Amino acid sequence: MKLSQFKFKLPEEKIALYPAKYRDESRLMVVHKSTGAIEHILFKDILNYFDDKDTFIFNDTKVFPARLYGNKEKTGARIEVFLLRELNEEFRLWDVLVDPARKIRIGNKLYFGDDDSMVAEVIDNTTSRGRTLRFLYDGPHDEFKKALYALGEPPLPPCIHREAEPEDEERFQTIYAKNEGAVTVPAAGLHFSRELMKRMEIKGIDFSFITMHAGLGNFRDIDVEDLTKHKMDSEQMIINAEACRLVNSAKDRGNNVCAVGTTTMRAIETAVGTDGHLKEFEGWTNKFIFPPYDFSVANSMVTNFHLPFSTMLMLVAAYGGYDLIMEAYDVALKEDYRFGTYGDAMLILDK
Repeated sequence: MKLSQFKFKLPEEKIALYPAKYRDESRLMVVHKSTGAIEHILFKDILNYFDDKDTFIFNDTKVFPARLYGNKEKTGARIEVFLLRELNEEFRLWDVLVDPARKIRIGNKLYFGDDDSMVAEVIDNTTSRGRTLRFLYDGPHDEFKKALYALGEPPLPPCIHREAEPEDEERFQTIYAKNEGAVTVPAAGLHFSRELMKRMEIKGIDFSFITMHAGLGNFRDIDVEDLTKHKMDSEQMIINAEACRLVNSAKDRGNNVCAVGTTTMRAIETAVGTDGHLKEFEGWTNKFIFPPYDFSVANSMVTNFHLPFSTMLMLVAAYGGYDLIMEAYDVALKEDYRFGTYGDAMLILDK
């Protein structure tokens, strides 16, 4: 497959700038791989497609407030700092992106907060935009993290052309988020409300939780036409024994296994054994899935409507079949589905 095969015209107004009023009342397109049939329902009615002892796999990563704004020493220039990951707890070292990068050099100091209470020094230049910052903070680590995060805001993706608002603190996070480390939300999980999950539980559906800390690589432009030459950024993931037990038991019984989101799908395909069973895993993955690809674990998946040329669209096309998914996207555009992180959802069923 070539990059150009994932081009389609997406009008700006089709990209959702805000979430649906209620999480489970976004729209859901149901795509049946076996027949090519397409249905249109509300997300909360996803329950009708699953039964007792079916298993959903969720990514329980938690987004931290990764975007903050500081001022450069002497000039006072406003600098956006995007926290990527903590490199060293003791020395308060963070891997970050800065914008505008041309203004920031090794040795520069940045001041954060209305009272400049948080100070960071640039100690390394890793890429054209990447830097290593050392935060100059003397208190305990927990206190430092709390102070740092208080300065940050939800890191809305580039396609949402607006500033973060108070509502985003809750809505740019799944209700089951637990393990902190993501700089973007696993968007398919945003549609699950507490009420819906309680109804799923009552129906006897099992919940399996894995962790994959979704990174900015999900939004990075692909600059090669030949997809085999694209390299994904590495992301940290953990799959524990309990998750494996639930998923493998469902598979052995012949029950449905539904992967919620592209990050979940990449994680379970990273950790699958030759027997099709999920294995425990703790480490990093840069797995890039695009057509053609044989999936081993899940027989259904929930996903959002993704942007042209995105790695997420490529994975969905690999799972649902290129022709059927591109046809479904045409239907979505005609039927006014909302695209992007805060947009509507698609359920793809094998049978």
